[in-house]
Amino acid sequence: QVQLVESGGGLVQAGGSLRLSCVASGRTSSSSTMGWFRQAPGKEREFVAGVSGHAWIGDTTYYADSVKGRFTISRDNAKNTVYLQMNSLKPEDTGVYYCSALGGTGKYDYWGQGTQVTVSS
Repeated sequence: QVQLVESGGGLVQAGGSLRLSCVASGRTSSSSTMGWFRQAPGKEREFVAGVSGHAWIGDTTYYADSVKGRFTISRDNAKNTVYLQMNSLKPEDTGVYYCSALGGTGKYDYWGQGTQVTVSS
């Protein structure tokens, strides 16, 4: 089992920045695939960013087109923490942001409780 706890959400003006954190505990490792998702009111949950660890080449990161160049995912293995640095925020970035971890099924099986991000125009 993996437990995930997000923090760092809040209210920010358009153009501002926030950094989300996700602390993982349980059966995790530096090579675990982790991701951030978000869900806006009335919309389905969508992928935002992900990071996968590889023994030989280190972490690989990937992003939704809507956040490329503005958001950065990273992790600190010593702290079992994954971060999402969000810059140049837009009102359409508003939503509940969830941290997730890939499980043995190859799907994102583990989820945090979410943290609210609100971007005002």
